[in-house]
Amino acid sequence: MSVTEIPHASNESIAYGSSQSAHLRDRLSWMVSVVGLALVTGVLTLWELAQGQRSEYYASIAVSMSKSWSNLLFGAVDPGGTVTLDKIPGSYWVPALFVKLFGFSTWAVEAPNALAAIATVIVVAITLRKYVDQTAALIGGFVVATTPVLIAVARANQPQMFFNLALALVANRALHALATGSRRSLIATGALIALAFHFYMLEAWAVWPALILAWLFVDKQFVVKIVDLAIAGITSLALSMTWITIAFFTPVDRRPYIGGTIKNNPIEMVFGYNGLGRFSQAKSALSSVNADPTYRSFTPPFGGQAGWGRLFSTNVAGQIAWLLPAAAIAVVALIVLRRFKIHNIFLATWLLVFSAMFSQVAGIHQFYVSSLAIPMSILIGLAVGSRNNFVNAALVATAAITAIVISRHYVGFYSWTPYVQLGIAIIVAALALWKDLWRSPGLVAVLVSLGLLFTPAAWSLDVRNHPSSINPVAGPDGGFGMGGPGMFGNNHLQGQAPSGGMPTGQSQGQLGQPNGSGMFGGQADASLVSYLQANRAGAKYLFATFGAQSAAPYITSTGEAVMPIGGFDGSDPTPTFEKFTQLVAQGQLRYVLLGGMGGPNGNSAAGTAADIRSWVTAHCQLDANAPSQIYLCAATN
Repeated sequence: MSVTEIPHASNESIAYGSSQSAHLRDRLSWMVSVVGLALVTGVLTLWELAQGQRSEYYASIAVSMSKSWSNLLFGAVDPGGTVTLDKIPGSYWVPALFVKLFGFSTWAVEAPNALAAIATVIVVAITLRKYVDQTAALIGGFVVATTPVLIAVARANQPQMFFNLALALVANRALHALATGSRRSLIATGALIALAFHFYMLEAWAVWPALILAWLFVDKQFVVKIVDLAIAGITSLALSMTWITIAFFTPVDRRPYIGGTIKNNPIEMVFGYNGLGRFSQAKSALSSVNADPTYRSFTPPFGGQAGWGRLFSTNVAGQIAWLLPAAAIAVVALIVLRRFKIHNIFLATWLLVFSAMFSQVAGIHQFYVSSLAIPMSILIGLAVGSRNNFVNAALVATAAITAIVISRHYVGFYSWTPYVQLGIAIIVAALALWKDLWRSPGLVAVLVSLGLLFTPAAWSLDVRNHPSSINPVAGPDGGFGMGGPGMFGNNHLQGQAPSGGMPTGQSQGQLGQPNGSGMFGGQADASLVSYLQANRAGAKYLFATFGAQSAAPYITSTGEAVMPIGGFDGSDPTPTFEKFTQLVAQGQLRYVLLGGMGGPNGNSAAGTAADIRSWVTAHCQLDANAPSQIYLCAATN
C-alpha cells in the first residue's frame, strides 16, 4: 500500500472520538465530584466521632445483639436475652456486627450511622443525576449533607439513620418506576419500603400514599395500574411483616420478652406502642399506659406541642426548616415549567404527608424529622436542574429569607450567617438578570449552594460541639429544648462527659445518681463490678436492676448478663414475679441493685416491678461486704 492509499479518519469518526472523550471526562468529573461529596459528609459525620457521646441504652443493645443469633434476630437489650428493645431491631443489626468485628467502643456503635449518612447523600446525588445535570445533582446531595438534624443523628447511635438511607433507596427506585412505568421497579420500591419498615416501622408505610397517587398518573390502563399497585403492595406488606411473624410464632420461652408491650406481642409493639400510641398523649412524658389498656403509648417530650406550626417552632425549625419553603417553591416551579410532573406529584405528596405526620403526632424527638431531607433535597435538585435562572434566584432568595426568620429563634447563635446568605442571594439574583448562569456550571454550583445552604451548613459543622446521647440535635441546647435545658437539665444528665469518660466532678465508682440509677444510665461502678464478678458463684446473671437504662452501662462495660427488670423504663411485665423468684431459688440470680426505673406508675406492668422490688427488700439482705449498696438473695437449693 502506497502512502497515498493510507486511509484517513472521517469527520464522523473524529466526532465520535471527541464525543467519547467528552463522555469519559464527564464520567471522571462526576466520580471525582461524588467522592468530594462523600468526603465533605464524612468530615461532618466522622470527625472526632470517637470522642462524642453515646446512648448507653442503645449501645447495650448492640453489645447484647452481638452475643448470640437469637439476641441478634430479636434485638435483645441484655446479653441474657431477657427483653427486647421497644422497636423492630433492624437499625441495630449493623452496629451489632461492628461490635462483633471490632469490639465495643463508642466508635463501633456510632460509625455505622455516620457511614449510613454518607451513603444516603451519595444515593440522593446518584438518583438526581439520572434526571438532571451533574451540578444540580451535587446540590441536591449537599442539601442532605447540610441538614443539621441529619448530621446530628448521624453522629449518634440512635435508630434513625439507616431508615433515612432506606428512604433514599426508596426514592431512587420509585422515581425510576414512575419514569418508566416498570412494574418490576415498583415491586422493588415496595420491597425497599419493607426494608425501611424494619428500621423504623410504620413511618415507612407513610410513603405509600404518595406512591399510589403518583402511580395513577403513569401512562398505563387504569386496571393495569391497580394490578401493579396490588402486587407491589402485597409484596411490601408481606416483607414488612417478616420480623413480626417470626417473633409472633416463636414460642415465648425461646425468645426475649417483646419490649414496650403489655402482652408480649410483637403486633402490639409495632401497631400499638409504636403506632396508635404515638398519636395519643401518654400520662408520662417518657412511657406510660394509654387510656386504651390494649397497648402502651410513648410520647417523647422534645419536639414541642403538636400542631401545624411545629416544624417552624423553636424546638424544630433549626433542625430541618431552613429549606422547607424553598422546597415549596421548587414544587410550584416544576408545575409552572411542566417539568417532572409525575415525580413532582410523588415527592411533593411525600413531603406533605411526612410533614403532617410529624406535626400532628403527640410527641417526637427532633431527629425524626431528618427523614424530610430526602424528598426535600430531590425536589430542590430537580428545580435547580431546570436550568432556569429565575427559578434558581427564587430558590436562593427564599432560602435566605427563611434563614433570617428562623435565626430569630436563636439569637446569638450564628446570627451573622443569614445575612451573608442574603448577600449571596442578591448576587445570584443580579447575575440571573444579567447573564445565563448556566454558561458557568462551576459558578452555579458554588453560588447556588452557598445561597441555599450557608446557614444550615454552619449549623451542621457546629454539631460536634453540642453532643447529646439522649436527644441528638443541632444547635446550642444540647438536645433538651431550645433556649434552655428543658425538663431534663443539660446534656450531661446521664453522667457522661463529652469524651465518654467519667462525669466532671465524679470519681471512679460513683454514678450520676445513687447506685447508678440515673434515668438514662450512668458510668458503671467498677469496684462493684469486680466484687460481683468475684462473688457471683456461677449465677447466670451478674445482677439484676430496674430498667434497661440502669443496666445499660454495666452491660457495655462488662458484656455480661445484667437483668433489666421491666425493660426500657421498668414498666414491661418481665420477668414475672414467679420467674424472678425461681431464678433466685435456682441460684441463677444472686444480686439485685435497687434504684433505677420501675416504680409504681399506676399500671399492671409497673406493678410487676413493684412486686419484685418489695420482695427483694423483704427477703434479701444488703451485702455488707460490697463496695456499694446491693442486695444479696440466697438460693434455696
